[in-house]
Amino acid sequence: MSFYLKSKKLDFAAGGEIVAVINEDEAESLGIQAGDRIELKWSNKQKIIVWADTSRSRVKAGQIGLFREVWRHHNITNGDIVEVAIISRPPSIQAIKRKMLGKSLTYEEIHSIISDITENRLSAVEITYFVSSSFVKPYSNEELFYLSKSMAETGEQMNMPIRVVDKHSVGGLPGNRTTMVVVPIIASLGLYIPKTSSRAITSPAGTADTMEVLAPVSFSMKEIKNIVRKTKACLVWGGGLNIAPADDKIIQISRPLALEPYDKMLVSIMAKKVAMGVDYLVIDMPIGETTKIPNQHIANMLEKKFIWLGKKFGMKIKVIKTLAREPVGRGIGPALEARDVLRVLQQHKLRPHDLERKSVNLAGQLLELKGYCRKGQGKKIAHRQIQSGAAWKKMQEIIKAQGGNQNINSEAVATGAFHYEIHAKKSGRVNLIHDRAINEICMNLGAPREKLAGIHMHVDWGNKVKKGDKLFTLYAPSNERLQLGVAAARKNNAVYIK
Repeated sequence: MSFYLKSKKLDFAAGGEIVAVINEDEAESLGIQAGDRIELKWSNKQKIIVWADTSRSRVKAGQIGLFREVWRHHNITNGDIVEVAIISRPPSIQAIKRKMLGKSLTYEEIHSIISDITENRLSAVEITYFVSSSFVKPYSNEELFYLSKSMAETGEQMNMPIRVVDKHSVGGLPGNRTTMVVVPIIASLGLYIPKTSSRAITSPAGTADTMEVLAPVSFSMKEIKNIVRKTKACLVWGGGLNIAPADDKIIQISRPLALEPYDKMLVSIMAKKVAMGVDYLVIDMPIGETTKIPNQHIANMLEKKFIWLGKKFGMKIKVIKTLAREPVGRGIGPALEARDVLRVLQQHKLRPHDLERKSVNLAGQLLELKGYCRKGQGKKIAHRQIQSGAAWKKMQEIIKAQGGNQNINSEAVATGAFHYEIHAKKSGRVNLIHDRAINEICMNLGAPREKLAGIHMHVDWGNKVKKGDKLFTLYAPSNERLQLGVAAARKNNAVYIK
């Protein structure tokens, strides 16, 4: 049964859910309860599935109130006539139940779940059950293939008639902003490397958050193709596109729970690589007791799965596993990581050499995987591109193409922040730098939303320090935020001295 109501814009957001509000008395007479799925149709055959809520005062009888997520992204204005229909529970719910009971799913079942997430037919609670289901019984390789394939197919795809290379980090290590160095190195050699990245989930910054310090990162697929045609590369936010849209909705659910099971991570990475048409992929996998990948056993398991999935999709993959005792680079947080990247590309005297070495190694491995050069020659070629300034020149082209200031100086990106130094309480040797503690401190400082928030490290693992030496400096956009970070730093020991 369908009925008609007049639209009313409400200046509320639901934090990712798409919600419409109906007058409580009218909803009761129509048989609609809060939490029901309803489909809205209006002029030009536009339609959307939303979640119903009810109110006695926000909307009158005959009106339907639309949260920001509806009217900001859809062409609908106050007073439009909206056709409303109640929708039954989708079959994908049964598939989620089966997975929660430890059953294996078919391609059709998995595709129904991913399609319903994309079309907003599943609630945040139902998606949470789906995300957590892999803890009950991990997905088989076939199920991971079905998930990746479904996610790629239910969104936009790059489909450019070129061979595409890419580098991706599984995350979990503070700093480590190697992608923003690798991309200009590779593109400066004439290879195509269109890089889409997610925003941070469980860390103080992602590549998209950091690149946004230098240039806009939100573009349509058409705009990205134009950028790539000009520069052979891009550094953009994948969430601004319709690439694997179900994955972005799952990320929204995962973020407040700091929940990212390994199967979900595998699928998230592979779906977006398939959608972007990647042919050659190097994966950076840091391993450490306080990182996302705590031991070699899990790393080996993930490596096998990545390579197996790559073969299924016709993609050549190499996993680079590295021991991670500490952050890579000095800066942690969007602006401070951007400063590190620029210092490397501009060959500044204060550049973090660990970030440079790791970036050069990853770029070299990608060149060899692609067949650009003989084995053992890639690192030398990549290093030459940084030393000669070719990589920085390419990065300037990318920044300009994305609407940023191509002449930006490394020392200009982190100015204006409030800061506070943390000093050693005793003499000794640094025997642990706790990545998760660093993440928590940075998030209390406001990262990644606040670009100036973060930490600058003054010590490395294994350094000898004296009582009173600087360990790290907190940065924040305001004194209020700085105090929150100081409180977090006092509670969470980030640097252990023995």
